[in-house]
Amino acid sequence: MAISKGPQAFPRAEFLRRLSAVKSEMKRREIEALVVSDAHNITYLTGYTANSGYVPQALVVSLHKEEPTFILRRQDAPAAIHQTFMDRDKIIGYPEALIGNPTMDGYDTVIDFLSDIGSGNRGIGLELRGLSAQAAEKFRTRLPKAKIVDCTNVVTWIRIVKSDLEISVMREAAAISDAAIMRAAEVIRPGVREADVIAEIMGTLARGANGKPGTTRFPNVSLCSSPRTGTPHISWSEDVFRDGSQINLELGGVRHGYCAGIMRTFSIGAPSERLRRVHEAEMEGLEAALDVIRPGSTCSDVANAFNRTIAKHGLKKDSRCGYAHGIGWLEPTASLQDGDQTGLQANMTFHLMLGNWIDEDFGYVLSETFRVTESGVEVLTKAPRKLFEL
Repeated sequence: MAISKGPQAFPRAEFLRRLSAVKSEMKRREIEALVVSDAHNITYLTGYTANSGYVPQALVVSLHKEEPTFILRRQDAPAAIHQTFMDRDKIIGYPEALIGNPTMDGYDTVIDFLSDIGSGNRGIGLELRGLSAQAAEKFRTRLPKAKIVDCTNVVTWIRIVKSDLEISVMREAAAISDAAIMRAAEVIRPGVREADVIAEIMGTLARGANGKPGTTRFPNVSLCSSPRTGTPHISWSEDVFRDGSQINLELGGVRHGYCAGIMRTFSIGAPSERLRRVHEAEMEGLEAALDVIRPGSTCSDVANAFNRTIAKHGLKKDSRCGYAHGIGWLEPTASLQDGDQTGLQANMTFHLMLGNWIDEDFGYVLSETFRVTESGVEVLTKAPRKLFEL
């Protein structure tokens, strides 16, 4: 029996709108076919979220076809038929003989397809930064008459401004994030294993909030407890929590690939005076950053408002203050940092990430996911903005 189409996260018209924007950029760059290999860009253009990008796969967007063609491992083709909006004849599964093959792989099937549709001697866009050197060379060698154009961030920059439908999904993801933070506040206690707290958090991220479950694996859950609060990305340990422990937590709910990050700091018992001072300074900096967010402001304006404010309290943050946020957590385009002159537009979304790792054994975290509105800012994550004392 043939696999059926699954429920779609977005209507067909939404995907065609996104493809139209991509095709407009292709025309500007004189590209007839765009080979999209970034898994998150494939999600954006098709709705596909299955975990198959560890082997070659690509979405081919043609100027002359309404729907793109998705070329991937044959055993993953049913998932693409089930999840994407495209007709099944737009899904091509390449044979298992190309897996682990020392001379050929799935990109050979992509190249064959480009030749078959007559694009072998025309402009072809590749996301070169995500391809291995060997894969990029294969496209050049096997398509010697093609004009290869680096289109690494073409789709990613289009993704940075969300539709209202995407914003609705990100609100759902943010509600899951909030629920997970509040569950953490309920279960972090002296004598409890870090792993058991993580299990509760993961359960909440899967169960979701307001009847909307989490829909995929969780891209980022970092729990850094004393004495490891000076590091941002360490995983949980085999240890238990103790009286006086500080816990820095970063997580994000996920809906249809869209994430909403949030960070909060917890203290078992009364926090140290140092932690309290840092918290108060960062809270003031957060408000200052939010106050400048509006269309026309720049990413640099947001970062500088935060940095000026905490400097009054004798603090400095070495890392950036955030980044464009959406599918797959990080959208590698705009950064909330000094010098980034990217202008804010309505329906851009960012993770305002104010984690500050001050010493090897001391750091603090606070963050929100926000949307730029027509006149200001909407903070999507709504868990209490406080230093949690447990």
